[in-house]
Amino acid sequence: MSSVATNQVRRAVIDIGTNSIKLLVGDVADGQVDPVLEDSEQTRLGAGFYETHELKPQAIAQTATAVAAFADKARELKAISTRVIATSAARDAKNSHELTSAIEKSSGLKVEIISGEQEADWAFQGVTSDPELAQQPLLLLDVGGGSAEFILGQGESKHFRESFQLGTVRLLEKLTVSDPPTARELAACREKVKTFLESTVVPKLGPALKKETKMDTEHRAVQLVGTGGTTTILARMEARLNSYDRERIEATRLSLEQVQAHAEKLWALSLAERKNIVGLPKKRADVILPGVVIYEGIMETFGFKELRISTRGLRFAALMTQ
Repeated sequence: MSSVATNQVRRAVIDIGTNSIKLLVGDVADGQVDPVLEDSEQTRLGAGFYETHELKPQAIAQTATAVAAFADKARELKAISTRVIATSAARDAKNSHELTSAIEKSSGLKVEIISGEQEADWAFQGVTSDPELAQQPLLLLDVGGGSAEFILGQGESKHFRESFQLGTVRLLEKLTVSDPPTARELAACREKVKTFLESTVVPKLGPALKKETKMDTEHRAVQLVGTGGTTTILARMEARLNSYDRERIEATRLSLEQVQAHAEKLWALSLAERKNIVGLPKKRADVILPGVVIYEGIMETFGFKELRISTRGLRFAALMTQ
């Protein structure tokens, strides 16, 4: 940890995603976050959600229990405030009030359901708190369980930001995946991602990318930076990390060929075999399948040869703006 700043305050944020609940407790000073504790609990809030757009009672109960446990941890670490934010599944749900009521009852905390645009803004603000990325032209991609945020910008200037309904849990629920998966099923997943990108994302992001390239007077290539669970896992798999190591994860660079190789390997293994891969958390051994294909598809569609990884993002900014 860094030396203590005189204006440093300890805060916590609990992030309710479609796949998992994440806790970040950090010391905040001068626009920087020094993480004290990071934790994650998979509750799969979006399980069985996309047919009815109603959150299931069991998923709501598990999520409320996880939030209460994380709130207790934040108090133990003497955080002066704990913010609870919820993203894709909560904002799309017809019965989101059932989730917010259950969480308030279990933890005493109110929930902020944030828009896709707010999620994108915070993801970019958090990632660019890294001095290495602060002034680089970036396409930031934050793929969650229910949505993917695409943010194109440089420094404090954002030239494009949009949230698309492309997420790992959302996609997994639309796929047929055998155990082990078949080559035909991988091809079908790739086709779904390609079709979505070409019909929905390319018409909006493509022109912005061309404009960004022309605007940068130093002619620096736009870097693709991924944040969120899928990219962190791919970096851990590539570096064979059994535990979470921010510096080594952020130092990892993945070429398109490496991402393609991970896709081919993961889709050739049974669920039990995937659970034994170093760096891949057992509970994410199913959602990693659509996750890796989403990143592969984006790199292929937009011509990116390399993927950088950031472990900062939404939660860092949520702490900085409390």
